Amino acid sequence: MADAALRLTALAEELLGEKLPVRIRAWDGSESGPPGGPVLVIRNRRALRRLLWKPGELGLARAWVAGELDIEGDLYEALDLMASLIWDRGAEAKDRVHPVRDPKVRAFAKGLLQLGGPWPPPAPPPEEVRRRTGTLHTKRRDQEAISHHYDVGNDFYELVLGPSMVYSCAYWEDDGNLEDAQRDKLDLVCRKLALKEGDRLLDVGCGWGSMALHAAREYGARVTGVTLSAEQAAYARKRIAEEGLTDRIEIRVQDYRDVRDGPYDAISSIGMAEHVGSVRFREYADALYALLKPGGRLLNHQIARRPEKDESAYHVDEFIDAYVFPDGELAPVGRTVATLEEAGFEARDVESIREHYALTLRSWVANLEKHWERAVRMTSSGRARVWRLYMAASALSFEHNKIGVNQILVVRPAEGGASRMPLRARVWGASATG
Repeated sequence: MADAALRLTALAEELLGEKLPVRIRAWDGSESGPPGGPVLVIRNRRALRRLLWKPGELGLARAWVAGELDIEGDLYEALDLMASLIWDRGAEAKDRVHPVRDPKVRAFAKGLLQLGGPWPPPAPPPEEVRRRTGTLHTKRRDQEAISHHYDVGNDFYELVLGPSMVYSCAYWEDDGNLEDAQRDKLDLVCRKLALKEGDRLLDVGCGWGSMALHAAREYGARVTGVTLSAEQAAYARKRIAEEGLTDRIEIRVQDYRDVRDGPYDAISSIGMAEHVGSVRFREYADALYALLKPGGRLLNHQIARRPEKDESAYHVDEFIDAYVFPDGELAPVGRTVATLEEAGFEARDVESIREHYALTLRSWVANLEKHWERAVRMTSSGRARVWRLYMAASALSFEHNKIGVNQILVVRPAEGGASRMPLRARVWGASATG
């Protein structure tokens, strides 16, 4: 009798103490759970063995990437329902679920063992980062982490990001589209930095060169962009040459800690500081302060997490660390602002654009789904599945205020403490694009 789905549902509901909000379809064709909504499809019993060996998020992630778990129906709805059941239950609930002495946990594990088939555990999917050794955020380890994430192939990123090739939160109008929103974000950064003809701009983590191109083309800035990704640098240089801006823009494969040709009039750091890590963030702030002239501005565009009651309890998301951003860390926005000020900067403006990132991510997911077969051919089925899950789950996290994103404008004070900022800085000058 095909009854795997029924047995799994009973085990999960006994463990969690409530009804499952999603329907389950198992590898034997059996189904169980509420009809009419998303279906969690367990294509292979190997998924259960992964959960036995790596309970929680990493086990689920491995099964998803390997194609052993899937969602039939609305992915966002399914993730929302499962998040409220598992990830949002709170610390007290998690403590009740995980201890191995809990008889419910032991019964659940025994049931998975019976359904999951013979040992040993399956090997992790090839898309998973191999465990790193050595000190966090050394130059070599950061280079490896950046390469894992960004050297996937420029063609793949073109499918996901669209023509703008901007991999950070866009800045939306109510009826806008992705390309306009990304252009508006780049222009907002330029205006906040008060760029003008001939200014030297350092773009830290320059990506595929979109910020550098906008600043040079629209504002006449002379731009140095640095990235640790060789593929990004090659792509950016090609774009710059095609636009005839090689006399205004230089792209380097270089760690920001090795930049020595300051001072710069302005610095942009858009979606890069998440890679720096808490142990290096003061070093990052000190380095950028030293590279900026007195009166110069830094625009730090960075994802933030909610503060923890006990900050020592913070840990990096297992799925993100293993498959997306190795060694990436998020900090509360208050901690980021404090560290920048400890380095000598004066904070002048903090703008939250959290909802804008949810819209951006949903657009990227739509692009990926539209070009799914091409994306799989360019990378792998596992890599495409990583990106779809990561971006959809992140969109929900921004929508539900689990994480945020902020543009933090700081200035290196000039002699006597002068900021050289206008009295009504929020106007940000006139837009170069309209």
